[in-house]
Amino acid sequence: MSTTTKKPKSDIEIANEATMKPIVEIAENAKIPLDAVEQYGRFKAKIDTSKISGTANAKVVLVTAISPTPAGEGKSTVTVGLADALQQLNQRVMVALREPSLGPVMGVKGGATGGGYAQVLPMEQINLHFNGDFHAITTANNALSALIDNHIHQGNELHIDSRRIIWKRVVDLNDRALRHVTVGLGGPLQGVPREDGFDITVASEIMAIFCLATSIKDLKQRLARIVIGYTYDREPVTVGDLKVEGALTLILKEAMNPNLVQTIEGTPALIHGGPFANIAHGCNSIIATQTARKLADIVVTEAGFGSDLGAEKFLNIKAREAGFEPSAVVIVATIRALKMHGGVAKANLVEENVAALQDGIANLAQHVANIRNFGLEPVIALNRFITDTEKELQAVLQWAEANEVRIARTNVWEEGGKGGIELAQHVLEVINQPSTYKPLYELQETVEQKLVKIVQQVYGGAGVQLTEVAKRQLAAIEKNGWDNLPICMAKTQYSLSDQPGLLGRPTDFVVTIREIIPKLGAGFLVCLTGDIMTMPGLPKQPAALRMDVAEDGSAVGLF
Repeated sequence: MSTTTKKPKSDIEIANEATMKPIVEIAENAKIPLDAVEQYGRFKAKIDTSKISGTANAKVVLVTAISPTPAGEGKSTVTVGLADALQQLNQRVMVALREPSLGPVMGVKGGATGGGYAQVLPMEQINLHFNGDFHAITTANNALSALIDNHIHQGNELHIDSRRIIWKRVVDLNDRALRHVTVGLGGPLQGVPREDGFDITVASEIMAIFCLATSIKDLKQRLARIVIGYTYDREPVTVGDLKVEGALTLILKEAMNPNLVQTIEGTPALIHGGPFANIAHGCNSIIATQTARKLADIVVTEAGFGSDLGAEKFLNIKAREAGFEPSAVVIVATIRALKMHGGVAKANLVEENVAALQDGIANLAQHVANIRNFGLEPVIALNRFITDTEKELQAVLQWAEANEVRIARTNVWEEGGKGGIELAQHVLEVINQPSTYKPLYELQETVEQKLVKIVQQVYGGAGVQLTEVAKRQLAAIEKNGWDNLPICMAKTQYSLSDQPGLLGRPTDFVVTIREIIPKLGAGFLVCLTGDIMTMPGLPKQPAALRMDVAEDGSAVGLF
C-alpha cells in the first residue's frame, strides 16, 4: 500500500480559509475611536490620525534579515508571527508594515503579506491596489511631471534647462522599456521635446516624503523643497518655485491616513507606504509607526532586505527623523540561505552541508555586528524549513552561543504565533534592558565621511570611490549647502558589497558611487552604487505568469 505526502497549502489558500473579524472589531480592540475609522469594506479601514490621542511611547521592535537569497528568508512572515506571539503572551502589540508594490508582486516574489499562518489579511486586496495609496503617489508624481513640461511649453518663466531636469515619471510596475524615453514629440502643440525616464513608484521621492512626513503641513513643506531640475545658470528649481505643492498635497491628502487590517490571529496591523530598501529608504510611514506607538505597548515593524539596507536606513534616517529609539532588533536567518552564502547552489540546498553552512554564517556575523555598531543587541530568528537537519540547526545555535547572541528557533509559517513564542520571550528580555542606540554618523560630517562609515562599519568594505559624475554632483551639493543630510544608499540587496555576485562576507572591496542625487523633500542624498536600477525589470518567468482569477472571483497564484 503506497502512501502519499499531502501537499502543503499555499499562502493564498490559507488566507482564503481564514475567518476575519470585522475591521470595526479590530479597531475597538485596539482602542481606536469609532469616529477615527473610515471603512473600506468590512475588513479594511483608514484611520484618521487627528482623532488618535495619547503619547507615542510604545517600544519599537525592528525586524531585519541577513543578505537575501533566492532561497528566501521570510522576514515579513517572522514580523507578523512575532507580533502574534507577543499577543499570545498578553502584550498590547501592533504590526506596522510597508504596502506591497506591484513590481515584485508581478515580478519575482508574488504576494508580500507574510506567509503560512503568519499573514496579514485580506491578503489579496493588500497586494492589489490597497486602498489607492500607491495610485495617489503615482498620480502626484506624474502630475508634477506634467506641470513641469507645461511650464516649459507655456513660456518657461523659471528658465528651466530641459537638459537638466532630474524629476522622472513613475509607474508601479517593473518596466525596463521605460527607463529612458523621449517626451514632447509631434510638433509644437505637443510640448518641448526632451529626454525623460521612468522610475518605479516606490523609488519616487514623493513615496519617501509620504513615509517621512509627520503631518499635512510637513508634507506640503517637504513637497515644496523637491528639486526638479536646474536653470540655464545651474541654479536649482523647486516645486515651491512652480507653486504646485498645494495641488500635490491635495492629491495625497486621503492617502496620508494609515490603513488598518489584521493578522490571521486578529492582531491589529497598520500598513502604510512602501519604499524599496535597495533604491529608497525601505521603511513604512512615520505616521503609521507613531500612530501604532500611541495605541500599543509594543510595535513590531520591518525594514526591507538585510541590515545593510533597510535596517541601516531605519536607524540612520527614519528613527532619527521620527525621534524615537528602537528597543530591539530581530535578524531573520535560514539554514538554506546561509548555505547559499557558503557557496551551495539553490538546487542543492535540500542536502545537508554543515561545512558550507559554517562558511555562510560569516554573512550572519556581519549583520549581527551591524546592529551592535548602532548600540543595539540583536536577537536571531532562525526561521525553520522542513529540509533543515538537526546537525545544521545545532551548528548555528552553537555559533550564536559562542558569540553571545540570543537566538530562537522560529516556525511561525506553520504554527503562527505559537511558533514564535521563544523569539517573543527573547525580545521581551531585550526591550526591558537599557539601550545605547545611536546613529552611525553625525549629520554635520562630510558626505564622504558618512559614506566611508557606512561602507566600513555596515558593509565591511575598505572604502568608497566616486565617479567623475558623482564628484561634480557632490561639488554642487556642497555649493548649495545640502551636504548636511543623511545618506540613502541605492545598492544591490544580494551582497554586502555593490557587486551582486559577492555572497557571504566579502572583504577589502571598494564601493563605487556612480551618482549622488539630492532629495531635499525627503531630506537625504541618494547615492547610486554599482549597476543598481531605479526601474527594475521583469525576470524571464515573472510571477504574473502563474496568476489568474477563479470562477468565483478569487485570486489564484498570488503566492
